Amino acid sequence: MSNRLLKVIEQRDSTLLAKMAPPDNTPAKVVNLEAERMVDSLFRQLMKVFPAAAQTTLKTDADLSAAKKQWIAAFAENDIRTREQLSAGMQHARASESPFWPSPGQFIAWCKEGALKAAGLPDENELYVLTMTYARKRGGYVSPEAYPWPSPAVYWMVTTLCDHMRHESWSEAQLRKGCGTELKLMAKRIDAGETIPQPRARIAQMSVKSALSKSDNLKKLHEICAKHGLRTKP
Repeated sequence: MSNRLLKVIEQRDSTLLAKMAPPDNTPAKVVNLEAERMVDSLFRQLMKVFPAAAQTTLKTDADLSAAKKQWIAAFAENDIRTREQLSAGMQHARASESPFWPSPGQFIAWCKEGALKAAGLPDENELYVLTMTYARKRGGYVSPEAYPWPSPAVYWMVTTLCDHMRHESWSEAQLRKGCGTELKLMAKRIDAGETIPQPRARIAQMSVKSALSKSDNLKKLHEICAKHGLRTKP
């Protein structure tokens, strides 16, 4: 350690220490230019739908710049990354009856709802209603597969949700949360190009809490085997 450095440390001279320190060659954080361009284009479209924003929330260039940064961050945090998602959000924006500029959260919700519609899926509330309707009417059908499902995707989601309702005694809040989870999983399968299979007999998955007794298990096994023409040992 040099005498000069020792002297600087003894004197606690932060200014001289800073001058003697090696330069910081860490590059500045690179801005996602594609995200910036997407938000620029989106804002131009939104300004046409909500023109009053130019006189209120986005009155100055500083307001506009700050808002764009917030939206870019919100999109990154909520996995809104494609023009198709933004297009779905714009469809909702054009149909909105409100004259006010949407918040990032509101627009993200529009994007997600639009993406579900594009995939032929219901939104969370619609799936909740479909599930409750099936739970109320299923006794009138010989099997879940005989129920008039609007699509194979709805069959798999609703029957899975009903399994949780029966075997885990889900509350309404849990069911609504489960609807969101099932929709996300199904949307990912569809986006990945998977063909959702037609309704077919399935064995319900049950939690440990709701495990059947040995006799009930045997009875259930016999019912399933009989339905599929399988023989069981006496």
